[in-house]
Amino acid sequence: MNAPAPSQPWIRSARYDGALILAPPFVALLAVLALPTRYRATGELPLLAWVGLVLLIDVAHVYGTLFQTYFDPVRRRERRTLLWAAPLACYAAGVALHSAGGLWFWRALAYLAVFHFIRQQYGFLRLYARREGPAPGVWLATASIYAATLYPLVYWHLSPPRNFNWFVDGDFVQRNWPLGRYLATALYGALLTAYAGRELWRWRRTRAFNVPRNLLLAGTAVSWYAGIVWCNGDLAFTLLNVVSHGVPYLALVWQGRPAGAPGAPVPRRGPWAGKYGWLAFLGLIAVFAYLEEGLWDGLVWREHAAAFSWFQALPDVSRAAWLAWLVPLLALPQSTHYVLDGFIWRRGASGRIAPEAHTGRVASVKYQ
Repeated sequence: MNAPAPSQPWIRSARYDGALILAPPFVALLAVLALPTRYRATGELPLLAWVGLVLLIDVAHVYGTLFQTYFDPVRRRERRTLLWAAPLACYAAGVALHSAGGLWFWRALAYLAVFHFIRQQYGFLRLYARREGPAPGVWLATASIYAATLYPLVYWHLSPPRNFNWFVDGDFVQRNWPLGRYLATALYGALLTAYAGRELWRWRRTRAFNVPRNLLLAGTAVSWYAGIVWCNGDLAFTLLNVVSHGVPYLALVWQGRPAGAPGAPVPRRGPWAGKYGWLAFLGLIAVFAYLEEGLWDGLVWREHAAAFSWFQALPDVSRAAWLAWLVPLLALPQSTHYVLDGFIWRRGASGRIAPEAHTGRVASVKYQ
């Protein structure tokens, strides 16, 4: 008689994880399929889409970090040095890079953001594999989650200029190399085939199938491939990457540490998190995002005056010497978010329990 199937390693519950962590990539893909064809192959990004995706998800999710750091009295005591050193270091590095050239700053920030996005997916994988012990081929899961994010990026780097960017035009180093794209695609396909074969072998042998881990990997592969390789449109890219990244991150911030995690059996969300605390949570990060984007638009970009009319009275800063100090300051919430996220989800010597990092656009630039 077969042993009963083990329970699934949800972070909170099947309903919560399914709706807010695992479903977003698939929902975003359905939305992309429903778009008019031009939005899958052009650089067009309507204002309402920009507000809903970039402002209210991508930029706003950055401020979710505050609730696991500066707004948490326990974390403030535990991480006092980190919480003041990280923004100072980020700002100093940003000023140095921007002084050397604006593209140097945006390129460095773009690659830091990419690293952050990739590590978030790996962190979720480790969460959903936390009950699995050593087994033959277990490395394939790690290799596959990295490949699901790195392959589309390699494809992007080896392609002609796309109709979208990470932050600004030219922030990625690109070279059109069709053979390189072909080889990367073949290697990626072989790895995913090996992973699927290993999962089938494991299920036939043990009748164990890790539902959230496999849904996470499938959603990561779908969102990154469709947003970067299959589509060549700014709206499709933004929709797939922002929703797939920002919504799960906010769900994790709201939940806190997963049930049963050492040292934190109950999520720490503070006294503000009452029955309707999630409304205060989402409302506050939306206000912060609006204020940040308003400053970006009024002082630097001047791209969305209809959304930020109050900020148009600000001076339009264009001198390189001033921008070298201003741009890293406005980008400080994003850069600090990338750095702090590498620390706040650890559980000490026993290992990491959640994502290290993620991004989006700074101001009118996408991923935070």
